[in-house]
Amino acid sequence: MVTLVNRAKVATATTGTGTITLGSAESGYQTFADAGVVNGNTVRYVIEDGISWEIGSGVYTSSGTALTRTVSESSNAGSAIVLTGSAVVYVTAVGSDIVQPSSLATVATTGAYSSLSGLPTLGTLSSQNANAVSLTGSVTETVYAVTGTTPALSAANGTVQTWTLTANSTPTSSLSAGQAITLMINDGTAYTITWPSVTWINNAGAAPTLAATGYTVVALWNVAGTLYGALVGNGA
Repeated sequence: MVTLVNRAKVATATTGTGTITLGSAESGYQTFADAGVVNGNTVRYVIEDGISWEIGSGVYTSSGTALTRTVSESSNAGSAIVLTGSAVVYVTAVGSDIVQPSSLATVATTGAYSSLSGLPTLGTLSSQNANAVSLTGSVTETVYAVTGTTPALSAANGTVQTWTLTANSTPTSSLSAGQAITLMINDGTAYTITWPSVTWINNAGAAPTLAATGYTVVALWNVAGTLYGALVGNGA
């Protein structure tokens, strides 16, 4: 799942076909961070370098303000273009990110949810109104793998996430009010997590101690701006 933000467009002095170092915002635009992109987010990008162009998805790293490149289309026959050091890169949606009206009409008239790119697989859509949607069947969502030692925990990456620790870690929370995730933490090397401000509702109000084997499972959710957490399984 990609993160889309408004008016994020920057210069880059990067040359070649590798990871981009993001520079300052173009006139009238803002940097990726100012637009709301956080460390570890995957964004849809467009690069323009003279008459050359590239469309793809990349993972944003706040330290060093870098962006990886996975190309989907380009003026270089679908391969990464060779940057000259005077390109611009910006966040935008592409056709595959947008649900076309004809697809929406099919859902509304037939009650059957067909596969739409980037959305969860659902069962039969049996009824809907302005306030509720009833489903017959199941909801299947891709499990997202959290990486790094300072990740931003975000519901935009999906509601089920895994995290194998590689060092002592300090995550941040990007959960908005009404959002929740289930986080499965694998810590076989006795690393620790310094959590953001969390109101733990069980475990005697304390952050859980991570299990030495298997997953420690925690639920995190935001209510009215307060981040709550609960130890679901394993751990102590």
